[in-house]
Amino acid sequence: MRKFFYLSAIVSLSACTGSTTTTPAASSTPATSFSTEGKVITVFTTADSSNLRLTATDTLSFQEMGQPVETQICVFVDPTKQFQEYFGIGAALTDASAETFYKLPKDKQQEFLKAYFDKNSGIGYTVARTNINSCDFSSDNYTYVDSGDMALTSFNLKHDEKFKMPFIKEAMAAAGGSLNLFASPWSPPSWMKTNHDMLHGGKLDPAFYDSWAMYYTKFIKAYEKAGIPVWGISVQNEPMATQRWESCVYSAEEERDFLKKHLGPTMEKEGLKEKKIIVWDHNRDLMFQRAQTYFDDPEAAKYAWGIGFHWYEDWSGGTQMFENVKRVNEAYPDKKIFFTEGCAESFDPKRFYAWSLGEEYGKSMITDFNNGMVGFTDWNILLDELGGPNHAKNFCFAPVHGDVKTGQLIYTNAYYYIGHFSKFIKPGARRVTAAASRSQLLTTAFLNPDGKMVVIVMNQGNASTPYYIWIKGKAAAVTAKPHSIATLVF
Repeated sequence: MRKFFYLSAIVSLSACTGSTTTTPAASSTPATSFSTEGKVITVFTTADSSNLRLTATDTLSFQEMGQPVETQICVFVDPTKQFQEYFGIGAALTDASAETFYKLPKDKQQEFLKAYFDKNSGIGYTVARTNINSCDFSSDNYTYVDSGDMALTSFNLKHDEKFKMPFIKEAMAAAGGSLNLFASPWSPPSWMKTNHDMLHGGKLDPAFYDSWAMYYTKFIKAYEKAGIPVWGISVQNEPMATQRWESCVYSAEEERDFLKKHLGPTMEKEGLKEKKIIVWDHNRDLMFQRAQTYFDDPEAAKYAWGIGFHWYEDWSGGTQMFENVKRVNEAYPDKKIFFTEGCAESFDPKRFYAWSLGEEYGKSMITDFNNGMVGFTDWNILLDELGGPNHAKNFCFAPVHGDVKTGQLIYTNAYYYIGHFSKFIKPGARRVTAAASRSQLLTTAFLNPDGKMVVIVMNQGNASTPYYIWIKGKAAAVTAKPHSIATLVF
């Protein structure tokens, strides 16, 4: 059993500002010069079979190198080739997360908030998601209105006021006063659906399209009245999944038409035009066909900020469909591509320190960023020691678990892997070209608004790998430890 690593593993860090496929659709930002002269590289490392967790491990400087030879492994970075603007990284503040949080001792609650949201001692999350009505990671099944109330006059947030809303407010305060919060429904109320059940799929009855569209605006306005700004919404969580928990199925055409004829116009009419709307919010597998359906229709596309996606398409043992993210970015470069949910499934407390948990995040985040993704939202930010609470019993991992029996926090390796991105890349950064000369190294790079470069290098291999970070004939020698991730800041 691996040693438990707590916040002290990273508390001494000061804030730092500041597959290798590049997306053909480059940003319109003009290329700029970047000098390595006088730049000092600080290396932060998390590595298997060590105590290194977001630890400052080295300081390096650039030297003349010129053309590398074939035996010299390199990570090539070109700051003048710039692509999408980075939005941010965060996680879902679900009912399960909130309930677990308030079962922990006060000192652990504060440790948790600092670990995720503090920009200096933590990993600086700037994005959050929450659920509209209940989801699988709720202890009970609930909505905000009485049965049959088409006019929504009974709308109230009594359920959320107990745990979820106070939790979101504490997270916002820990993040410096604000988070980009978006909200997603898993299901309309049962009486609005064709199967008269919030669970087991079913569809939104067309007779309630307008009532359901108004429901989102009621939610946004009620949250904002309570002091919780809402940045945006997604139309439907996983609209092609019939689940034993809360779910609602839309074909691409149904979601498109609901957006352009009901939800979009209603948001505008209710004074919420500036709120962002995310379509799809499901797996990479069908995202190109869904994108075509929404974005080739000008009346629907004008309401959509971008397309959200998840990573569960490989649940049956297949391969993650990374190329589909790239295809959407090539075809619709003006639309944002946003990861809205992902987690490690098949929960087993014996695997809290399995190194593969972090590597799954690292591989996905690097590859998706390189294919055009602008931001990443993890699933539950916190779960208990059993992977819940969850009324559907589909327990899973979170990067941090709160053991409500012992009052301790358990940091999985996923927390540190995500932190290698969220702590160092700042909103408004631009992705730049980064390419490795060996397949065991995955890399991506961003130029922060303050001019600092952030290069992330993940070693998937079993062997220590010496390499050079190389920019325009200048290079610095680095060593990637086996099964590690490092962030280089300069």
